[in-house]
Parts: sequence; C-alpha cells; structure tokens
Amino acid sequence: MTDHALLLVNLGSPASTSVADVRSYLNQFLMDPYVIDLPWPLRRLLVSLILIKRPEQSAHAYASIWWEEGSPLVVLSRRLQQAMTQEWTRGPVVLAMRYGEPSIETVLTRLAQQGIKQVTLAPLYPQFADSTVTTVIEEAKRVVKANKLSMQFSIVQPFYDQPEYLEALVASARPHLEQDYDHLLLSFHGLPERHLHKLDPTGNHCFKNEDCCQKASPAVLATCYRAQCLRTAQAFAERMGLPEGKWSVAFQSRLGRAKWIEPYTEARLDALAKEGVKKILVMCPAFVADCIETLEEIGDRGREQFIEAGGEELVLVPCLNDNPQWAAALKKLCERAPLTL
Repeated sequence: MTDHALLLVNLGSPASTSVADVRSYLNQFLMDPYVIDLPWPLRRLLVSLILIKRPEQSAHAYASIWWEEGSPLVVLSRRLQQAMTQEWTRGPVVLAMRYGEPSIETVLTRLAQQGIKQVTLAPLYPQFADSTVTTVIEEAKRVVKANKLSMQFSIVQPFYDQPEYLEALVASARPHLEQDYDHLLLSFHGLPERHLHKLDPTGNHCFKNEDCCQKASPAVLATCYRAQCLRTAQAFAERMGLPEGKWSVAFQSRLGRAKWIEPYTEARLDALAKEGVKKILVMCPAFVADCIETLEEIGDRGREQFIEAGGEELVLVPCLNDNPQWAAALKKLCERAPLTL
C-alpha cells in the first residue's frame, strides 16, 4: 500500500532569527486559544503587550542556538522525517509545524492533490496537553473542513507510558548516565495550573495534595499533563535503575504571571546547587527534538544559573532527535494509531 501518508507534526519555529520573523511566529503561537485560553479580546490585549519586548529577547535567544541549516527544531524534525521514510512503507512521510512553515494546511492540501485519502497524524508530544496535542488535531480538522478534503485520519495517542518510547529514551540517555554525576533532573515543559483543572473530570484533582498526580485514576490520567509527566519520569527511572534521591522532576518555560505547575526548574537548579550537587544531568522528556527550550533555556541559561548558584557542571542530555531506536519505536506507535478523525 502506498497511499497511506504519515504526517509528523511538531511545534514549529520562526523562519529566521530576525525580530520581524520572531514576532510573526510568537503572534501565531500565543494567539492560539489552546495556548493562552482567554477570551479573544483579553488574549489579543495580552499578546500585544507581550509582543512589545519579547520578540527582540527571543530573537537573541534563537540566534544563540541557530544552526547553519536553520532552526534546530526544524532541522532535527526533518532528520526524523528522513529516518521514518525507511520505517513507514505505506506511503509518503511528511512533516508539518503547528506554527510557522511548513504549515499543516499546506501539507494536507498537497497530500490531497496527490490523491492521498488516508493519513496517520503523529503529534510529536509524549504527554497530552491541549496546547500541544489538541491544537494539532483541531487544526487538522479545520483544514479538512475548510478545504473540503476527503481524508480519513488515524491519530497517534500520547505515548508517555508506552514501552517502545521509554526504551528508546533509556537507550539514548544511557551513555550519559553511565558517566559520573551527582543528580539527574527531568525537566518537563510547564503549563498553567488552570489547563489541568479545566480538563479534570473529577473537579478536585490537583487541589487536595501534592501527590495526587502520583495516584491519579485512569480517568484523570487521560488528560492530566503533570500526572503523565510523573509517570514518564518514574518509568524511566525504574528502567535505568536509578535510586531514590538520585533524580527529580521539575517544570520549565513559564510565561506570564499565572500559577504554573511546580516545582519550577529554575528553583530546583538553585536548590540542588545549594545542597552540594556539583555535576547535574538534565533531560527534557516532554520534547522529542532539541529546540530553544532545551538548547538555550537549559543548555545555556540553566547552565549559567546552576554554576552561579554553586554547581560546577551541567550536562544537557540530548533529546531523542533522529535516534534510530526512536524512529523504530515511532513506527510501532504509528502503526497502532486508532482511526479517530
């Protein structure tokens, strides 16, 4: 069969490190109601205020990690796409970005023109969140409806606890964890707490105590990003044989004044340095490709912060990127994706 396409979708990136391109990208990203879940007038006002200073700051950050071939996120996603062409034999393997180019609309309309009727949609996010998984699915639905495309979709489900993903994560990280180090910090992307609360089917999850995510029921776990992150971390630690106290979890990339899920990565880096940790490893398992949040936020600013707080060395463990075992794992995840759209 050669008419069943695989569509990989990642977050996206500015077209360049120019302030204008970064502003355009941030505007599209932040105006997504699944990212900033406020009514449109308030969202427009807030984003307009953010866009006064943030584009210049972000452009400087992007410039510090930009590669000759372009944005690391896009380059690495394209390398994964190439690796997947060896794994996926049912049809073309294509790549789209939720924000920026190539857009989901551009790619889906091109597939339709090629006569493709069946698409497996793979949001490249291990854990579920509205601001990652849902917005990709809803954008695909919008494109199909707006362009009257005749397509059936199978959608790869969040794979935070799937053995293939976890084993690929362990295999890619093992060479780093076999070196001497004092502590491993698993730093996941953060979310405002309200994103968790509004999806909670019980109405009281994350309100009662700090360990509720550890004991989340299946109904809560299905949409609780924090609970899924903790399951990923625990399963990884068990597979690596990491002892208690040798590793911990934190959440990075806060934006704005809303309360975000804790503990915060910046606070953990300071605390660990003050506790006497000299060499720290940091993994970012919410990302499957290295990007500004890993390379600049952790690899540059996080390292500087840790050393200023008294630490000596911070090693950023690379994401899965185009690791061959990850490509093989992703193939299996895609093959069992249910027909849902």
